[in-house]
Amino acid sequence: MEKNIAILMADLSGYTALTETHGPATAADLIDRFIQIAERCLVGDTRIHERRGDEIMFVSDSPETLLETALNLEAKTAREENFLQVHGGLHFGTILKRAGSYFGSTINLVARIAAKASPGTFWCSDDFIESIEDKSVCNFLSKGNHRFKNIKEEKEVFEIRVDRPENITVDPVCRMVIVDHQNAIYYPHPTGHYFCSSQCLAIYRNN
Repeated sequence: MEKNIAILMADLSGYTALTETHGPATAADLIDRFIQIAERCLVGDTRIHERRGDEIMFVSDSPETLLETALNLEAKTAREENFLQVHGGLHFGTILKRAGSYFGSTINLVARIAAKASPGTFWCSDDFIESIEDKSVCNFLSKGNHRFKNIKEEKEVFEIRVDRPENITVDPVCRMVIVDHQNAIYYPHPTGHYFCSSQCLAIYRNN
């Protein structure tokens, strides 16, 4: 059965660096936290369709409730101590649903939009914005036209603009977010960085 659906794909930026630095147990714990946060962010009929590695796919029949879910997810993860920045992509289009799985170019496009989004940001397609009735919920900043693999025409994509905490820094080694600088380790040379642990500081100094 074919139908129009809103899709959000979100994953953790720096997951490989964190795994290499702190090991698979810490990485697995972080995935558990990511799922718990994601479940608390769901709005309306939005649901988690599947998880692959550090990527979560959300689906909804309503673009509005999916957008609210994305805004919740960005806000909560941005303030989560010793977590990773999340980035993602949103799109609205036609999919084929069969045996509980989704198929079609819509899936491929949203995954590629998500891959282009900078750490800590969510990008969406022009199709997604056009599907929203109330566009005043947030601001959308055009990131220009982009070419995507196996998509014939260029697509204009937009960054979903939200207010973000200004005092957040990122550990340059493991890429974890540091919200509370008082509990972090500060190293002034050469330009000044905060580290989540003495382990990350030692790796930084040795390299």
